[in-house]
Amino acid sequence: MEPAGTAPATKHAPRRSTPLTVAMLAVLAYFLLPLCWLLIASTKSTQDLFNSFGLWFSHAPQLLTNIRATFAQDDGVFAHWLLNTVIYAGVSSLGAALLAAAGGYGFAKFRFRGDRVAFNLVLGAVMVPTTALAIPTYLLFAQAGLVNTPWAVILPSLVNPFGLYLMRIYAQDAVPDSLLEAARIDGAGEARIFFGIVLRLLGPGLVTVVLFTLVATWNNYFLPLIMLNDPDLYPVTVGLSSWAAQAQNGGAGSSSDMLALVVTGSMLSIVPLVVAFLLLQRYWQSGLAAGGVKQ
Repeated sequence: MEPAGTAPATKHAPRRSTPLTVAMLAVLAYFLLPLCWLLIASTKSTQDLFNSFGLWFSHAPQLLTNIRATFAQDDGVFAHWLLNTVIYAGVSSLGAALLAAAGGYGFAKFRFRGDRVAFNLVLGAVMVPTTALAIPTYLLFAQAGLVNTPWAVILPSLVNPFGLYLMRIYAQDAVPDSLLEAARIDGAGEARIFFGIVLRLLGPGLVTVVLFTLVATWNNYFLPLIMLNDPDLYPVTVGLSSWAAQAQNGGAGSSSDMLALVVTGSMLSIVPLVVAFLLLQRYWQSGLAAGGVKQ
C-alpha cells in the first residue's frame, strides 16, 4: 500500500512529436529512395530505363539477364574489377585498423615528449580532404615507382586519422592500466601485451575502424582514377565509370544495353558492403558509441 498523503504514481505515455516524425520520414526517404531506385533499375533494359517509371518495375523485368550480361561483358572483366576492389578494401581496412589500434593505444597509455602536439596534428589531419592530397600523393608515388600498382591504392588508404582518434578514445577506457601493469610484472613485453591482450580488448573499436575504412576504400574513385591506367587493375568504381563513358559516347565496343550493365554493376557492387554491415553491425554500434564518449 502507498503511504497516506502521497499521490499514486502515474505512467507517462511516450511523447510524440509530429514535426520530428515527419523529419525522420524525410531522412529515411532520402537514404532509401536511391537504393530502391537502383534495385528496381537493375531489373530493366536500357530502353525501359528511359520509358518506364523510375520507382516501379517494367512490364518485363530481366534482373538475371542483366546480371549474366554484366559478368559476361568484355570477357568477364567486371568480376576482375570486383576482385580488385575486395583486395584493395580488405587489405586497406585491416591494415588501417591495426595501425590505428597501435597509434591509439600508444597515445592513450604512454606519455612521451610532444605527445599532445602529435595528437593535435592527428586531429588536424581529420579536417584535410583526401582530394587535396591526391596530387601530392601521386607525385610522391611516381618518384617511388609505385604508380599503376595495387600499392598506389592500398598504401594511402592505410592512413586513417579518424580511426586513430577513435581508437585512442576507445583504448582510454577499454584497456585498464592495472591489467597492463600486471602483465609487465609477469614479464610480458610490450609487443606481447599489445598483440595478446590489447587487441582483444579493442575488438569493437577495431571492427568500427575496419568498416569505416572498408566503405571509404570500396567507394574510392578519385585516387585509383589518377593512380591506375591499366584496366586490369581498376576497382569497380573506376571500371563502371569507364563503361558509363562508353555508353555515353557510343565508343567502340559499347552496346545498346551498356547503361543497363552499369546500373546492374552498381547494384552488385553494394551487396558486399551490405553483407559486411549486417554481419558486423553489433560490433560497429558498440565501437561507435564508445568513440562518442567525451573524456
